[in-house]
Amino acid sequence: MNYDAIIVISFGGPESRDEVLPFLENVLRGKNVPRERMLAVAEHYFHFDGKSPINAQNRALIAALEAELAHHGPNLPVYWGNRNWDPLLADTLRQMKADGVQRALAFVTSAYSSYSGCRQYRENIMAAQAEIGEGAPQIDKLRVFYNHPSFIQVMAERVREAFAQLPEEVRAHAQLIFTAHSIPLSMADGCDYVKQLQEACRLTAERLTSEGIISAEDHRLVYQSRSGPPTQPWLEPDILDYLTELKQEGKKSAAVIAPIGFISDHMEVLYDLDTEPKALCAELNLPMARAATAGTHPKFVSMIRELIVERMTLGSERRAIGRFPANHDVCPEGCCKAPQMGRPAATVAIR
Repeated sequence: MNYDAIIVISFGGPESRDEVLPFLENVLRGKNVPRERMLAVAEHYFHFDGKSPINAQNRALIAALEAELAHHGPNLPVYWGNRNWDPLLADTLRQMKADGVQRALAFVTSAYSSYSGCRQYRENIMAAQAEIGEGAPQIDKLRVFYNHPSFIQVMAERVREAFAQLPEEVRAHAQLIFTAHSIPLSMADGCDYVKQLQEACRLTAERLTSEGIISAEDHRLVYQSRSGPPTQPWLEPDILDYLTELKQEGKKSAAVIAPIGFISDHMEVLYDLDTEPKALCAELNLPMARAATAGTHPKFVSMIRELIVERMTLGSERRAIGRFPANHDVCPEGCCKAPQMGRPAATVAIR
C-alpha cells in the first residue's frame, strides 16, 4: 500500500514554567479533576523548572527515524503531532494537507493496548481530521509492539546496563521491578493492557535469565503514576508500596527498576521513578538503579522502520515472539473502550 508520509503522535508537554498551567488545563479540559490536584501535578513540572523532557525526546526520536529512513528507505517525510501541546495534531494534519500528503502511517508513542494508549489516539486523529474537513490526510496507525523481538531485546539490554550500575556486592541479590502507568480497573477490564505488559515482562526476564543476570522468578510488575481519586480502584501495587514491602521482607538487598511501560524518559519517569522512589530507597537504605527506556536505541528505531515496511508491504513478515501473535493492524470496533464512568480524569496527566 502506498503512503506519502509518517507521523509520530505523542502526548505533548510544556517546555517552560509559563506553559505548565495552560498545558495542564488543556489536558484536563472537560474532565472532573479538582484544581488542587492539577496544582499538585504542576509542582512535579516546577521541580524541573517547568520543562517536560518528552518534546526533546520526540525530536531526538524523529531525527533518528529520519536518518534510518534516509539510509534504508522508504524515503518518506516524518511529521509530528501531539494530543495536548504544541505541535498539536490538528495543526500538523493541516500542514500535511498543505504539503499534499493524502495518506500517512502513524507511530504512536505507546507499546500497549489501552484506551489512553491506543483508542484515544485514534479518536484524536479522527477529531483532527474532522476539524480540517475535506482533504484531511487519511491516517493508519501502526500496530502495538510490546512483543516485537527488537523491543524486548532493547529492554533486556537497558536492564542489563542498570544491573551493572549497582555495587557488585548487592548485584546478585537485586530484585528486578518492571513498572508501567497505572490505569483504572474499569479501563483495564476492557483491554489487553495488563496481559500485554505481563508478556513483555516475561519475555524480557526470560532473556535476562538465559544470560544469568537474574534467576527465573526474580522480577515483578508494579505500577506508578496513579492519578485517580482514592475511592476509584486502579492497578496495583504502587511502586512506593512495593519498595517498602521489599525492604521489610529483607529478602533482597537492592532494586533495579525498569519502566517497561514507557518508551521515553518523560516526566512520569523522571519524577515518579528518579525522584520519589530514589528518595525512598535512600531512606530505606536500599541501593537502586533505574533502567533507561527504549528512547533512540538503534534497534528500537530500526523496529519502527520495520513496522512501517510491514504495513506498506502485503505479505511481509509480522515479527512477534512469545505466547501471542503480532497485534492487529486495524483495531476492532469494540476494543480498548473507555471505562464506564467516562473518560479517565487524569490517567496520563504528568508526562
